[in-house]
Amino acid sequence: MRDYKVVVLGAGGVGKSSVTVQFVQGVYVESYDPTIEDSYRKQIEIDGRACDLEILDTAGVAQFTAMRELYIKSGKGFLLVYSVTDENSLKELLALREQVLRIKDSDNVPMVLIGNKCDLKDDRVLSIEDGIKVSQDWGCVPFYETSAMYKTNVDESFIDVVRQIMRKEAAINAEKKQQKQLQKQNALENSGVNASENTKDINDDTDKSAKTSRNKQNSSNGEFEDGKEKSGSKCCVIM
Repeated sequence: MRDYKVVVLGAGGVGKSSVTVQFVQGVYVESYDPTIEDSYRKQIEIDGRACDLEILDTAGVAQFTAMRELYIKSGKGFLLVYSVTDENSLKELLALREQVLRIKDSDNVPMVLIGNKCDLKDDRVLSIEDGIKVSQDWGCVPFYETSAMYKTNVDESFIDVVRQIMRKEAAINAEKKQQKQLQKQNALENSGVNASENTKDINDDTDKSAKTSRNKQNSSNGEFEDGKEKSGSKCCVIM
């Protein structure tokens, strides 16, 4: 079972806790109680893989920004929540996203954009198109409009961000595996070069030995022939 830490971010009063509790416990929390930090755990199966989720419901007020940085550092995936009844809550997400990318030092961070309270049709001030535009501006980040009251798209939002985490981990593992294979291949190639050089050295030594042997043989043959010629010239003439 793999552990995944998901962080829920957004302005105060957008329904972060309601969305989280609805996903974890299947109940709707109607009363608003400003959150400092709540942590939840839920075990689910996604695409045949067992997952143990740790979900951190963060504060939406400004005085807890230092704590938020710690949460972002440890988080693997992020749900950025705004309310369709509050235009400023969507604007606040722009700064929150920039903070996430800066702290994670990456443009590829598993993330989902959530427009909550879509059931409050009479109070809506932000359209679906507004959320889609922000999603596109962020590089087509997955976007869902949710209702914590009716559990609309709540599970889908969490499952989506976990899938993104899985894909990112799989890509990192594949890259590491490829690097290991390249290192192994380079090592084999270097080993082959060394073996070839050693063979060349052995062949050179063999050629040198053979050449030396031939020279010695030729030298010996020369001395024998000279001796023969010399002994032949020393003949006696009998008168």
